[in-house]
Amino acid sequence: MTNDKKNDEEKNVNDKKNVSKFSNKVFYGDSSEVNSISYSDYNDYLKNNSSRQDLEGFDEEYLDIVDYILKITHRIWEEKGIGIIYDTYHNNVVMHAGSQNISGVDSVISGTLQTLHAFPDRRLIGQNVIWSNYDKDGYLSSHRILSTGTNLGDSSFGKSTGKKVNFRTTVECAVHNNRIHEEWLVRDNLWVVKQLGLDPHEVAKEKAKDMDKKTPALQKNFGLNETREGQFFPQKYQAKDSSVGEFMLEMLNGIYQCKLFNKVKDYYADNAVVHFICDKDLVGYKQIQGMLISLFASFPNGEFSIERINCNKRVQENSYDVAVRWRLRGLHDGIGYFGKPSGKQVEILGINHYCVSEGKIIEEWITFDGLDVLAQTYIDCDEDSENIDEK
Repeated sequence: MTNDKKNDEEKNVNDKKNVSKFSNKVFYGDSSEVNSISYSDYNDYLKNNSSRQDLEGFDEEYLDIVDYILKITHRIWEEKGIGIIYDTYHNNVVMHAGSQNISGVDSVISGTLQTLHAFPDRRLIGQNVIWSNYDKDGYLSSHRILSTGTNLGDSSFGKSTGKKVNFRTTVECAVHNNRIHEEWLVRDNLWVVKQLGLDPHEVAKEKAKDMDKKTPALQKNFGLNETREGQFFPQKYQAKDSSVGEFMLEMLNGIYQCKLFNKVKDYYADNAVVHFICDKDLVGYKQIQGMLISLFASFPNGEFSIERINCNKRVQENSYDVAVRWRLRGLHDGIGYFGKPSGKQVEILGINHYCVSEGKIIEEWITFDGLDVLAQTYIDCDEDSENIDEK
């Protein structure tokens, strides 16, 4: 066998591995089947009375998966129909919330009651629901919510303050037969705490103590996640076609996995807006690059992994809504967005929403729980330790 032929065969093998590693993470939903939120007010959205989507196994009152998500959210939280959770959640539902997992419908009931105790007038404004099919007869929704509320009751953050807050939450739900059996929830709790006038570091320290109690005298981490595998450089991905899913795979690989922040100019419009945590809006290449560098500087060798990408074409426009669920795992061993390094292992669960038009990202919403990240950096720390600078 000639060296050229051998090299070609090795390249083909590597290309197949590359495709399988990335492309099986992209899923599409047909927007023409559902009543998309678009710019609809909830009062106007409720006037929809038909849909092309057939929700097999779901209650007849739900027209499609977007309608299902919006209605149960409104009824549970704003109408205070807490018991609807028994009808729409699986008995053994698993909820992934930052670095912690919650199991069972009773835990969902408990968390809902405690949140409404703390913020009894909470309003949840659905900004978008991006969806796709999930296995046979199931659906995966990615629901971005803007919440408002007044802190009139004590909460896990501390004593009630009487202050009004607003914050973003993004929730992904796997649903079969009218029941959510798995959920991924990310909430901008760091922004909530700041608006309440509390010290995020003190709140994070208390949260860290609770984390310690859940696994006393047990090893908490198994293996270290890093960008590189041994001495190998991160694997580069090139889009296989012009689809929005391939565009997203190439972008996420280049910027987030290979840290090619110069490529922001290739994938973002020059006036793109990124809505970051803590109500920070970033406009244009310089600010977007600065944010990414600051975030990854805290975890310079951490591994960024893509869990799922949902894509919906906008019916009214030649553009796409895209949801990306991701994790960043590694050591907090650099000076960056989260201050001085603690050396602790950190895992971040995040969900980003994008608007992609004409082959460029024009708007992005990045959501993860910064308070949960702080708490992880304080696990097993001395009482008086201050391993993170004040922001």
